[in-house]
Amino acid sequence: MHALPYSTTRGAGAAPKAVAVPPSLTLPVIEAAFPRRLHPYWPTLQEKTRTWLLEMRLMPADKVEEYADGLCYTDLMAGYYLGAPDEVLQAIADYSAWFFVWDDRHDRDIVHRRPVAWRRLKSRLHTALDAPQDHLDDEDPLVAGLADSVGRLYSFLPGGWNARFARHFHAVIEAYDREFHNRTEGIVPTVAEYLALRRLTFAHRIWTDLLEPGAGCELPDAVRKNKAFSRPALLSQEFAAWYNDLCSLPKEIAGDEVHNLGISLITHEGLTLEEAVREVRRRVEECITEFLDAEQDALRFADGLDDGTVRGKELSAAVRACVGNMRNWFSSVYWFHHESGRYRVDSWDDRSTPPYVNNEAAGEK
Repeated sequence: MHALPYSTTRGAGAAPKAVAVPPSLTLPVIEAAFPRRLHPYWPTLQEKTRTWLLEMRLMPADKVEEYADGLCYTDLMAGYYLGAPDEVLQAIADYSAWFFVWDDRHDRDIVHRRPVAWRRLKSRLHTALDAPQDHLDDEDPLVAGLADSVGRLYSFLPGGWNARFARHFHAVIEAYDREFHNRTEGIVPTVAEYLALRRLTFAHRIWTDLLEPGAGCELPDAVRKNKAFSRPALLSQEFAAWYNDLCSLPKEIAGDEVHNLGISLITHEGLTLEEAVREVRRRVEECITEFLDAEQDALRFADGLDDGTVRGKELSAAVRACVGNMRNWFSSVYWFHHESGRYRVDSWDDRSTPPYVNNEAAGEK
């Protein structure tokens, strides 16, 4: 189904509400050349993920009621993994919602100087990732939530995919630990250091890995690592990470963040805020242009995989499905940043404290 550029989170019976994109963040090529679509399962997805957040105690009931739909976490995934079986998309969306909650906990542990709590959580997440079935009843909702969502993700493809996903997410957890150190010590990484770290903290490989259960096929290394496939995958993720940096710069400056491409450019390259914004935007636009060329190479690669055998046809169709969803990532990420309450810093009572986080429940004052 096609989705118009307005919020999908309005209440039942409410009129469509146009989304105003600030001129500095407008990307006409996305609006014109990357039509937005949503998985037809989306309405059910939103309802079930909202229920899952409650059941797993990842957000208190009042926060879920007031903020969950407006954060648009399910909209983001429903716009990315089109064609995925409903149960696969549900597991991905729950895992994605968990990821956002984990990101918020990480932020609060930094803001409130809780290194012991963070190290304990980091260790338990590593353990739960390797043996999710043993941590479904963990007393920490974040550990139990990871175990539940990852355990479901592990059920869709063979063990080789599971081991790869776990390996990639272990690296993400460690990257979050490096972010913790940088922020508590006030260290702004250089541009090169930041770009390498960002590929991990944004979980580039994770979201790309999840294209495979969405397509119902584990791709062999010869396919995944072929530049014709890996290049558009990387560009779709770089676009998402850098556009996020562009949109979240006010939020992260307000929260004394040190991890943002714009902040690294200002600190280490001597750019003004305005110049940094222009440079991040230039990189974002370059990703789009390069993707359009890489996409064609990927589709030719997919055609070449179809050698007339059953396996060849399967791989060709799976690669085409994955590349189609790499394209969907552009529009899904773009509209998410203008619909989600996660980035409406100007509407918050305290620009450094998101209203959807629960400080009190975490023992904060």
